[in-house]
Amino acid sequence: MTKHILVLHTGGTISMTENSEGDIMPSQHNPLLGADSFVPADVELTTEEIFNLPSPHMTPERMLELVKRIRQAEKEGSDGVVITHGTDTLEETAYFLDLTLDSAMPVVVTGAMRSSNEIGSDGLENLQSAIKTAASDDSRNKGTLVVMNDEIHTARFVTKTHTTNVATFRTPTFGPVGLVTKDGVRFFQELINQEVCAIDHLVDKVFLIKAYAGMDGTLFDALPEDTHGLTIEALGAGNLPPTTLPAIQRLLDRNIPIVLVSRCFNGVAQAVYNYEGGGVQLKKMGIIFCQGLNGQKARIKLQVGLSDGKQGQDLADFVDNAVS
Repeated sequence: MTKHILVLHTGGTISMTENSEGDIMPSQHNPLLGADSFVPADVELTTEEIFNLPSPHMTPERMLELVKRIRQAEKEGSDGVVITHGTDTLEETAYFLDLTLDSAMPVVVTGAMRSSNEIGSDGLENLQSAIKTAASDDSRNKGTLVVMNDEIHTARFVTKTHTTNVATFRTPTFGPVGLVTKDGVRFFQELINQEVCAIDHLVDKVFLIKAYAGMDGTLFDALPEDTHGLTIEALGAGNLPPTTLPAIQRLLDRNIPIVLVSRCFNGVAQAVYNYEGGGVQLKKMGIIFCQGLNGQKARIKLQVGLSDGKQGQDLADFVDNAVS
């Protein structure tokens, strides 16, 4: 049976070229458009350049546009969707889609670390692998997937780990859920289901701050009056310098939800240490501990939850991956 796959190009290195000076720049014409000689015989491909943006230019508003286009594609009969994307913010877009798309249809995000005319360019290979994954029946009901370098990762936990290496996308702690092989797609793990929020608008002013040794309350007090939420990348298992506590309490007194993750590459945030600024005290103050996500994804999840109207314990349960 022929599978109808929609490819949405959004820009990024995968659609860029290297000039004579060695600078990598957006191309007037996306080199991937019309490149379909590698498409499997049982796949009918439709391509669309929805954006042409370097990934640092991506915003949650653009992510929501993607969500709406994917919803439309499913209504129009697509069997799967592939998104090509710049790698700097790829994990954030993928996770936003994962949180907001309530669909069994495979949605796969991919990109490249080398532009189309560099030696060893990985764009076409990654695109081919993403199309294979989107066309596989085994990819249904798995949320949004990220496919890079022949590996299949969940949008929830994958992250960019190297600035330039083609093997940059990794899933710390848990590893990939599957592989793309010469003869098909193979899954080896299953992701625990999570709640989906079918939002159609966004709450803004949701911020991310990273903790460091000797930190005080300056950055927290500098947040605007109309702040809607804050995520903190805390130290270790989930601790903060005691000099930050008065400013954090002032934010909590304003009913601003604060989510805490660890700045560590591996592991999860936990209320383990019972000293001033330790996780036990922070949790008693009302800070929400988010397990397993990095800072940028916890911020995305907080923003989606707020945009869905969640408050109080409902919001805390949604953000805490151990629950949702």
